[in-house]
Amino acid sequence: MWNSERSEIDVALVFIAKDPNSDDDNCPTVWVDDQSGQLVVQGWDADAVTVERCLKDGPVPEGESVVRLPASMIKAIREACDVAERTDVR
Repeated sequence: MWNSERSEIDVALVFIAKDPNSDDDNCPTVWVDDQSGQLVVQGWDADAVTVERCLKDGPVPEGESVVRLPASMIKAIREACDVAERTDVR
């Protein structure tokens, strides 16, 4: 679980990529927190139908969101996973 008590100066995000098919003002993006090894993503808010389907598998707790990332982000997500696996957190 992410520690929400961390101060902003403690967060060390490594930028991985923005969606190559989006404009600069509205881009799904992926980063890696190099201290925790967690992925940080910016995506599109999921529509109500998608959220409803996700709820069939379990609740979405307060503080969590269902987001969509375009298929064009798969390469960036793979890269982010590789970076996260190399963090010293493990």
